Amino acid sequence: MEEKYSMCWLQYNTLKDKESYKDYIKNIIYFEENDKINACIGELKRFIKEGFNKTPKLIKYELPQKVSGIIIGKIEQLKQLGLEIEKNNLKDEGFLIKEVDKNLIAVLANSYNGLVYGTFELIKLIRLGEKLNDINIIKNPKANLRIINHWDNFDGTIERGYAGKSIFYKDNKILLNSKRIVDYARLLSSIGINSIVLNNVNVKKREVEFLTEPYLKKFQKIANIFGKYGIKIFLSINFASPIYLGKLPTADPLDKDVCKWWEDKAKEIYDIIPNFGGFLVKADSEFNPGPYVYNRSHADGANMLAKALKHYGGLVIWRCFVYNCRQDWRDTKTDRAKAAYDNFKPFDGLFDDNVVLQIKLGPMDFQVREPVSPLFGALLKTNQIIEFQITQEYTGQQIHLCYLGQLWKEALDFDTYAQGEGSFVKRIVDGSLFNKTNCGLAGVSNIGDDFNWTGHDLAQANLYTFGKLSWNPDEKIEDIVDEWIKLTFGHNKKVIEGITYLLLNSHSIYEKYTTPLGLGWMINPGHHYGPSPEGYEFSMWGTYHRASTEAIGVDRTSKGTKYTSQYSKHWQEIYDDINKCPEKLLLFFHRVNWNHKLKNGKTLIQYMYDTHFEGVEEVKVLIEKWTELKDLVSNDVYDRVLDRLNKQYEHSKEWRDVINTYFYRKTGIKDEQKRHIYE
Repeated sequence: MEEKYSMCWLQYNTLKDKESYKDYIKNIIYFEENDKINACIGELKRFIKEGFNKTPKLIKYELPQKVSGIIIGKIEQLKQLGLEIEKNNLKDEGFLIKEVDKNLIAVLANSYNGLVYGTFELIKLIRLGEKLNDINIIKNPKANLRIINHWDNFDGTIERGYAGKSIFYKDNKILLNSKRIVDYARLLSSIGINSIVLNNVNVKKREVEFLTEPYLKKFQKIANIFGKYGIKIFLSINFASPIYLGKLPTADPLDKDVCKWWEDKAKEIYDIIPNFGGFLVKADSEFNPGPYVYNRSHADGANMLAKALKHYGGLVIWRCFVYNCRQDWRDTKTDRAKAAYDNFKPFDGLFDDNVVLQIKLGPMDFQVREPVSPLFGALLKTNQIIEFQITQEYTGQQIHLCYLGQLWKEALDFDTYAQGEGSFVKRIVDGSLFNKTNCGLAGVSNIGDDFNWTGHDLAQANLYTFGKLSWNPDEKIEDIVDEWIKLTFGHNKKVIEGITYLLLNSHSIYEKYTTPLGLGWMINPGHHYGPSPEGYEFSMWGTYHRASTEAIGVDRTSKGTKYTSQYSKHWQEIYDDINKCPEKLLLFFHRVNWNHKLKNGKTLIQYMYDTHFEGVEEVKVLIEKWTELKDLVSNDVYDRVLDRLNKQYEHSKEWRDVINTYFYRKTGIKDEQKRHIYE
């Protein structure tokens, strides 16, 4: 029985206009056949069939002829048409869409990947109702690496997954359900993704065996599927694999036998999967083995692997999520926020060219609000990727609506002042600021085998937005949201306005009724859902707010833990000053008295009471906005989203009551508005 599932933003029946494109869709012209060209042709055929109920004629171009339609080919092949096309403006994965003759649209590129991305772009333009006559657009990806990280486990579970089970694994078997994997590849390719990590960064004993021949041959089949759509596969590895698989007594990265083992393993992998991307490594972090065991550095460990992969063009992506996860809560000097900088800044410039450091957006762990990691702007000589968490571990787990686009955009637009004003994070991760090649963006996947892929239908917008920002971090969030809604729900004005409101207000609403002002971490340990004001307060994880009867927050200034000293002088001066520090991050950087007056004139405690009550009321507005769309979206989608919003409302009240009661019991200060707070 064929599995049924949504096609998200690739629902080709949501056309704005059909008549204007009737001549363009008659023929598909191509010069050659290979997997990627065939993927382009197949996508166009599917679009024309589903969108226009037509079957285009396929024409293999041989001699100059007058023809209308869509032509797909590399730029040099267009010389056969007597056309000179400027190549210099196109990067390797960029594309050109141009009307080369009346009713003849060409999708052109220097690479086959570019043709795939260009094909999806042309389809999108038609679906959005853009005019094609005289069209002449060039689009290049800003960043070379645009990666989805899967935290899928071999047993089919997904660490921090909120949309069902894995589409890749079940009961310790690799699934080769090619149709769903093909459609997932199509979804990712349509938003410009070019790499995917297929397994959890926490590589357990069974997953270590993924580097052995029987599993590699199965991954080859998955690599071939993704490869057709311009996407390379990566595998997360366990640093101690030479011990587990090679029966060596050590995994010391400077040991000759260990180096030889990895060199032999790299050859084996590339013999089976020639287009393999490389390794993702979580080492010396949360009980994962790494080079520290052997008194070696992260540069030693990463470079050893990089040398094994270099001949094949492979990359080592090394995560910077390294910190002491055995901290004593009584220790007020150790600050987990400082850990990534302390562990990696000393080795800037010592990593090989095919090593990429993957750095989380903030210094802690994907909280609803954190400052941008100070490693961005501190590493001047190293390839860097920024890691976003598309899956909503700490932001409602795809039960709550929490669109993350504005948060990511704010991080990308952050000016580090690393080389003076204009040293934006987005210019670091696209490689242009420090003239690096292997840079980009990575997002932790939010998909599973649920019918709608993401549990909450509107959470699809987070995946779409990640892809669009990866391709072009300068793109406006409002434009991305508008585009996603039209592609997913059609062009009804009321639907567009309603869903736009829901998405663009959802993050601030979630922040209000959970942990505003950069507070973070008042969440249930382990599963990370729901309020628990002191759930992590006396734990080993270093995630403290240290609330007392007098104050709350951690002093991370130059007089406290000295975390602010990891930033440029510009930001250190701002973050050090309680009056200059952005209030949305106030409690991240400062220990603040409950009666401290904020810029709006409210005391800190009153602000906390007010925002938690406001957040709940604003969830009610989200529900009202959605109910106005009944009968304007499909019944199934309407019911699923309404059910999640109703759950969000109930859960937001729980957050409000637990947090406000906790603050009241700590302070004894009553709400000025005399609203009900439990004693």
